[in-house]
Amino acid sequence: MTQTSRTPGIDPAHDYLRYDEQPLDAIFNPQSVALIGATEKAGSVGRTILWNLISSPFGGTVFPINPKRPNVLGIKAYPNIREVPDPIDLAVIVTPAPTVPDIIGECVEAGVRGAIVISAGFKETGPEGVALETQIMAQARNKMRIVGPNCLGVMNCLTGMNATFANAIARPGKVGFISQSGALCTAVLDWSFKQNVGFTAFVSIGSMLDVGWGDLIHYLGDDPRTESIVIYMETIGDARGFLSAAREIALTKPIIVIKPGRTEGAAKAAASHTGSLTGSDEVLESAFRRSGVLRVNSISDLFYMSEVLSKQPRPTGGRLTIVTNAGGPGVLATDALLMGGGELTELSQATYEELNKILPPAWSHNNPVDVLGDASPERYAQTLEIAARDANSDGLLVILTPQAMTDATRTAEALTPFAHSTGKPVLASWMGGADVEKGEQLLNQGNIPTFQYPDTATRMFNYMWRYSYNLRGLYETPVLRSDAETGGQNRTLAAQLVDAVRASGRTIMTETESKQLLALYDIPIVPTEIAASEADAIAWADKFGYPVVLKIYSETITHKTDVGGVRLNLQNADDVGYAYRAIERAVRERVGAEHFQGVTVQPMIKLEGAYELIIGSSVDPQFGPVLLFGTGGQLVEVFKDRSLALPPLNTTLARRMMEQTRISRALKGVRGRQAVDMAALEQILVNFSQLIVEQPWIKELDINPLLAMEPKDDGRPSLIALDARVVVYGAETAARDLPRLAVRPYPSQYAAWWTLKNGQKAIIRPIRPEDEPMLVKFHQTLSDRSVNMRYLSPMLLGERVAHERLARLCFIDYDREMALVARGEDPDSGERAIFGVARLQRVFGSDAGVFNLLINDRYQGQGLGTELMRRLIAVGRAEGLGRIQAEFAPNNYLMRSISQKLGFTLTETPGAAMVRAELTL
Repeated sequence: MTQTSRTPGIDPAHDYLRYDEQPLDAIFNPQSVALIGATEKAGSVGRTILWNLISSPFGGTVFPINPKRPNVLGIKAYPNIREVPDPIDLAVIVTPAPTVPDIIGECVEAGVRGAIVISAGFKETGPEGVALETQIMAQARNKMRIVGPNCLGVMNCLTGMNATFANAIARPGKVGFISQSGALCTAVLDWSFKQNVGFTAFVSIGSMLDVGWGDLIHYLGDDPRTESIVIYMETIGDARGFLSAAREIALTKPIIVIKPGRTEGAAKAAASHTGSLTGSDEVLESAFRRSGVLRVNSISDLFYMSEVLSKQPRPTGGRLTIVTNAGGPGVLATDALLMGGGELTELSQATYEELNKILPPAWSHNNPVDVLGDASPERYAQTLEIAARDANSDGLLVILTPQAMTDATRTAEALTPFAHSTGKPVLASWMGGADVEKGEQLLNQGNIPTFQYPDTATRMFNYMWRYSYNLRGLYETPVLRSDAETGGQNRTLAAQLVDAVRASGRTIMTETESKQLLALYDIPIVPTEIAASEADAIAWADKFGYPVVLKIYSETITHKTDVGGVRLNLQNADDVGYAYRAIERAVRERVGAEHFQGVTVQPMIKLEGAYELIIGSSVDPQFGPVLLFGTGGQLVEVFKDRSLALPPLNTTLARRMMEQTRISRALKGVRGRQAVDMAALEQILVNFSQLIVEQPWIKELDINPLLAMEPKDDGRPSLIALDARVVVYGAETAARDLPRLAVRPYPSQYAAWWTLKNGQKAIIRPIRPEDEPMLVKFHQTLSDRSVNMRYLSPMLLGERVAHERLARLCFIDYDREMALVARGEDPDSGERAIFGVARLQRVFGSDAGVFNLLINDRYQGQGLGTELMRRLIAVGRAEGLGRIQAEFAPNNYLMRSISQKLGFTLTETPGAAMVRAELTL
């Protein structure tokens, strides 16, 4: 896995320049390694690692460090790292935990760029261990990267570097393996030898003091020889770093995770093992969906899926066609498919007719397609070809059982041409052990994955279509429904409302305050008025019109029904008076008179034909605020029909969130009932997520129920929040202790209006996923010269405006990248249009950023390029970058002029006929 040979160049998918700055090269591709704690003691970790390093052909120099011996295993030893005469890339540390901080400090002074801390005895032991870790990071001073502590070590299986205490180095292959458990690493290593599975890198990450999931996913994702990344995870660590890296890499390389801790007992075991908090498993599932990660349930499935995704295309849906020569295995496969959420393909009439022509009359006439026990290789191949043409099918599974008339080898030969010709995944289950082994080998060599049992194959297919579904959600262009370019206009009013509640010493909003908050984010509410007396209640009821609802008004009680605080369907003034007195009496008897401040009066909303939904938010210890959607009402805890998602949402993510629930099928219309307004419901979820993002002092928020009714023509809302409960953080919580969002929200602070030289106005703001349609038109109107200047070579229009490319330019992670667009009104069409784009990409693992700039020809010479770059520089400073840089052609005089005007240093790059611009921030 040699990564030092990368050269700068345009990445058209990401639209930025890539540079050779990879701090983790010191760990994965060192030219010199110091083993601190090397020893000759038999059976010791220090001896085992030294032997592994010197017996591996990685080509580097190994320096044992031992203050008590002149040599170790015949190799000259040094008393400390300072005495080593040559520069050291990597230090492997196996000394007792208390000695590690000082050793790290010595390594930094010696210029060592990477370390692997094998030693245990850190945060997993308690407060003293945590203190040691703090000392280690203080000594590192951001000048070196550290894997561990408490880990097995690191292997680069392609170069042969084995900096672990495992018994052997893994075989070279195409899989990058990362594990939080060293013991599991050794078990997987033994398994891989038996299964002939190979790796590019084999990493025990330990307790992730420094190098975490995000670092390794980025590094392996950038390695051209790593085709998939498989992970054994116990805790998520830096949630934002993981999600950022996974979302960036998952579209080009599968990231497959096994994460124990689904049960409460397992979660506690994981926490005690790593010394880290473990959050809700449901939240983790939603995070994986959000980032395109595939989660599996067993170690074997990790590698099955790694193989399957490397050999076969991803299905577009969950419909599977099964071809078999025996009924029983077909039934087993069907059960596994349906129980896992997949579907059997409903064969088209044309497919039936074609199959009738080539199959015996006794064939199953259904899916699974039973070609009967005497099926020849030709019959199998013809059946597969016909089934693959059926537009209803998303994938195919071929099952063979060894019967007297079966030729497993020739059948495999006949099927291998279909490995990629169908455009759909083809899986096989060759049952029969040694009798079918040669056929299995032929299929695997032909890139058709084989499985001993058909239910295993269908389980893999279910993983595949879910994986495809999640990936599509990453870059599916959402609908732009808000006219606000710089964020919610009512954000300040909402913050003032929350602040007033906190200033009063309360942590619970009243129902009226809660509904005011929702209304500020355009979430429909039922009209609600406060009545401090029986007479006031009757007056408001008369004004609303009957029937009405009375609820307790209290600054301390949130669950109103628990104290008898709700009275429904009140038909007249007498009913209202009686209800007022009954609520007051019930509250006084159950919790005390001081909790009664009156009632609220609301019109009675008829529930007939309405669906009761819940939308909520609470805080997860690892991922911060989490959103909930599902079936609401009083039995919400009983039904438990819910889905979770991480804010912020767009309309695509909101729809995906709803699709995870059972109630969503009813909302789309069932049994003759009209569908609810799904687009409006999507927008309510988007607005709700924006509320949570913009109001960090909110700890919990529930809308229950949110009524969803069939749309009517009478002007009344078909979606309306009947009740809301809001809990805010109290005075004991400082701003620095507020939970951080796992996904960085839209950075509206970088948006502001600007006027071009010609007097035309444009808003300069960060790019959004909804901008893709405008970006298509932007690229359609670029001249060939502008394209050549930007990309250093021609790029066909179809390539420039391809959804896969533009979606990735619009769906960015604002923690790693910032793209500013200048958006104004096209003077010809009057439609919104993008005038120019400036992009700043953080170089992984460094404080540098790479920028680029592209201005539409029509708006060049208007000062827009200079203004976009000026703002990009300000963004770089605000985001903590130390310098920004770019390379462009010498004849790109526009970039020369802008760079010089803004203080960049320009240098000619030797031999590359390029100009490099660099600015220290």
